[in-house]
Amino acid sequence: MTATDPTAFWDGVYAARPAATDPRPNPRLTEVAAQLPPGTALDLGCGEGGDALWLARRGWRVTAVDVSAVAAERLARLARTHRLADRITAEPRDLGASFPSGSFDLITAHYLHTPADLDRAAVLRTAAHALRPAGRLLVVDHGSTAPWSWDQNPEHGYPSPQEVAAGLALDPAAWTVERADAPRRTATGPDGRTAEVTDHVLIIRRTA
Repeated sequence: MTATDPTAFWDGVYAARPAATDPRPNPRLTEVAAQLPPGTALDLGCGEGGDALWLARRGWRVTAVDVSAVAAERLARLARTHRLADRITAEPRDLGASFPSGSFDLITAHYLHTPADLDRAAVLRTAAHALRPAGRLLVVDHGSTAPWSWDQNPEHGYPSPQEVAAGLALDPAAWTVERADAPRRTATGPDGRTAEVTDHVLIIRRTA
């Protein structure tokens, strides 16, 4: 397993953890999506599946993708267990190679960081183009390093939400930045430890 093989790396990360039975959604997702009417959603890098399950329970139809087949298979199993299989489509997909087809009212990318080679700006730019009119792209990035993070590189940089938005080079006549800030919160890690962390939150809405 090497850092240049994204499937092997993330399969290893998830296989090393016990499978979650009811994973928690990301708090920035619940904060934002609770204000939106249900529609179609795309979860980029779905991980344990907490976001997809939360959205589906609220009436959304969710396509959830992850480079790890372990993660995608676990989410598909959870969707069946929680009787949400008709609302969640979980699939393994390397976003560096292909992007899901269709158009969406909400596209989320939470902590889409990886040691593998990924043109993240290209992925997020494609996501913005996959939004329906009035649809939103929610990007939540790490603004600090949690003690349980797989990436403890002290030289790791954290681009601001404004820098991420600028890197997408979207036409302001068709997309607008609704939110770009860096709120702090107390987070709980997989082992139960808590720490104060910073999130970089970016919301882009398609206007045309």
